[in-house]
Amino acid sequence: MIRDFIGYGKEKPKIFWPQGNKIAVSFVVNIEEGAELSVSSGDSQNEYVFENNKTKILDTPDLCMESHFEYGLRSGIWRIFDALDKYNIKATFSCCSLALEKSPWLIEEILNRKHEISAHGVKWISHAYFSREEEKKIINDCYSSILKLSGRPPQGWHTKSSTSPFTRDLLIEHGGFIYDSNAYNDDIPYVIRQNDKKFVIIPYSFDTNDMRFDGNNGFVQGDDFNIYCKESFNQLLSETDDGSLRMMSIGLHPRIIGRPGRIKGLEDFIKHIKTYQNVWIPKRIDIAKHCLEKDLFNLF
Repeated sequence: MIRDFIGYGKEKPKIFWPQGNKIAVSFVVNIEEGAELSVSSGDSQNEYVFENNKTKILDTPDLCMESHFEYGLRSGIWRIFDALDKYNIKATFSCCSLALEKSPWLIEEILNRKHEISAHGVKWISHAYFSREEEKKIINDCYSSILKLSGRPPQGWHTKSSTSPFTRDLLIEHGGFIYDSNAYNDDIPYVIRQNDKKFVIIPYSFDTNDMRFDGNNGFVQGDDFNIYCKESFNQLLSETDDGSLRMMSIGLHPRIIGRPGRIKGLEDFIKHIKTYQNVWIPKRIDIAKHCLEKDLFNLF
């Protein structure tokens, strides 16, 4: 595999987002509840990373873990919906198909608000060790399930870290996807060309992400999330003064940011970026289509 350590280099693209905007802020809500590993769902093991609890419960259902994940859709998701509705934010909901199968009511709530449903795998698991054929089946099954449930084909993909060496090739071969977020290597999207097809890479981020509430070295209270995201936004926006552009990803999880002591951090950050001009807050599918339409960011 060829790795690229230069990207755009020192000279970033001197172009603009739609309506002359300088920075794009993409909100991604990850729907994984019900798709985590659990013995009670027939898996051979349980998920063990949740709310600072790293205990592995073996050979029997982990009811504590399952209850933490259930919180996301029983309570947390409504706080996220309310915050996005209040400020008219349209987000990308990155959904495991198994999670939607277990909570089909969620689909109507997402689509009625004009959000995007993208694909997050069948289960919330790494694809790193899958064979090509195993992963191909997972991608096909996820795509087909979301299409059947929602009536709309997902056009974006994001694998729980990490992907396999085959993931991107399989997404391009599939033909139904136009972008993935399986990269963490830039602050600007880029387009690759493969087999006469253009495919958009929309980088994701683990730092401006509520997952940093998990673990002892990350966020502690809601304002930690707000302050860090504001500092990241302010820095990226300052880097557009030379006429180049930037993009920022905000990763959210209903079971994490949806807690009552954290949701204000999200609201405060949204209020902050809403005070600025030249800020575009799109769904990821809109970013991908803009890149393809304008034939922007072609590196390869």
